[in-house]
Amino acid sequence: MTAPRPSDELQLSLPHLNSSECRPNASAESSRYVLFICTGNYYRGRFAEAVFNHQAQHLQLPWRAFSRGLAIHLVDGDLSEHTARALNQRGIDRSQTGATRVALVEADLTLAERIIALDEIEHRPLIRRQFPGWEERITYWSVADIDRLSIELALSAIERLVRESVLEIVADIEFTSAGRATPA
Repeated sequence: MTAPRPSDELQLSLPHLNSSECRPNASAESSRYVLFICTGNYYRGRFAEAVFNHQAQHLQLPWRAFSRGLAIHLVDGDLSEHTARALNQRGIDRSQTGATRVALVEADLTLAERIIALDEIEHRPLIRRQFPGWEERITYWSVADIDRLSIELALSAIERLVRESVLEIVADIEFTSAGRATPA
């Protein structure tokens, strides 16, 4: 089964993809998408997006991540200093995440094959209220915001969970390549 190709409207909602990825017949055509949902699209989700894209690129996987926020009006600025510093410390280029915060819209949910909300306690009620019908289609992690979990623990947990997600994708690809049934 082929992943849906981003329409022109959806390409506009993916500002961090470079122009070659947005052209027809380019790599975006065969890309599959992971969506990371957070509150402000400023800290946790952007870190997850960058780590995923860095790992997927390194492994040459046909997957790209993007991130969105449920309440981007709650923060100012483009990217958390904590996220920028953590990416720099890990040698992950900032281009692996979007240029700025972007609000979640239903088209983003439709585009993504895998949808991950960073904190179930915080995000499930917002998803339920803003996007009825999507609540049960999302995988929820338990990575709390700065007010409930230290930055170091949060970023370490995200990095580990992203790594596990990438390994699941690699296993799915290997399973499919071996001629077995396509995973759901």
